[in-house]
Amino acid sequence: MENYQNPNEPQNYQNSNFNNGNGNFIATKLPNTTVSLVLGIISIVCCCSGIIGIVCGIIGLMLANKDIKLYKSNPQQYTGVETTNTARILNIIGLVISVLSIIYSIWSIIQIGGWDAYMMQIQQAMEMAQQNQ
Repeated sequence: MENYQNPNEPQNYQNSNFNNGNGNFIATKLPNTTVSLVLGIISIVCCCSGIIGIVCGIIGLMLANKDIKLYKSNPQQYTGVETTNTARILNIIGLVISVLSIIYSIWSIIQIGGWDAYMMQIQQAMEMAQQNQ
């Protein structure tokens, strides 16, 4: 009874995703790489809207960092760390551009004379556009 191995104990699992039977691990893709990459691209595309770029950039950056930590904990088990690094860089770029876009928008509104003057300018532009139709 001393040498009995319970197949339900975690150390005795032989999951086909991780072990091919001879002790060699089969590498799998990092789980959030694709999502993080897509969010990075959306963050860059929507950077001029500000908020959408920031939200997508933060979420994508968090997912990419989570995958990098997962990879560092067990590098033999996962592949695709290069793609995750690319996604991380895209998210950082989108986040920085979005923040700069918001800062520039706020600076522009202040230079015009505040929110009321900005809204007045928009209203005048709309009236001119209606008159030209």
